[in-house]
Amino acid sequence: MGAVLVLNADCLPLHRVSLRHAIRMLFRQVAVVHEAQPDDHIGVYPVPTVVRLVSYVVTRWRRGRGPSWSRAGVLARDGRVCAYCAGPASTIDHVLPRSRGGRNVWENTVAACGKCNNRKRDRTPAEARMPLLVTPVAPRWNCL
Repeated sequence: MGAVLVLNADCLPLHRVSLRHAIRMLFRQVAVVHEAQPDDHIGVYPVPTVVRLVSYVVTRWRRGRGPSWSRAGVLARDGRVCAYCAGPASTIDHVLPRSRGGRNVWENTVAACGKCNNRKRDRTPAEARMPLLVTPVAPRWNCL
């Protein structure tokens, strides 16, 4: 069973939820079925592929700066691939080290493997002679 697309009351997409969550939304009557799989039912409800909310949800925040910074977000943005050796990444690294005033922002952090992170230490990539394979950028809402 796949994910179900949730539309706002004006039919603009909001996010995806599990089928179980979508059925709960239908049961609570906060959404209605917009599209469904033909001839499939869960109890009295058709198996939805798209549901539409009954009431409009204000989403001004989606047009703002983008998602806030987080370690998990950096790993997801970089696909858990090390920015220095293209191996599997499990940590994050600050391009400009925190000891030199680097901040926790999207443009200053990249995913890194433990070996590269330890090798770079508190130096810049140029000082460590470890060029970045990717350029860190702030993601937008439609990319996550």
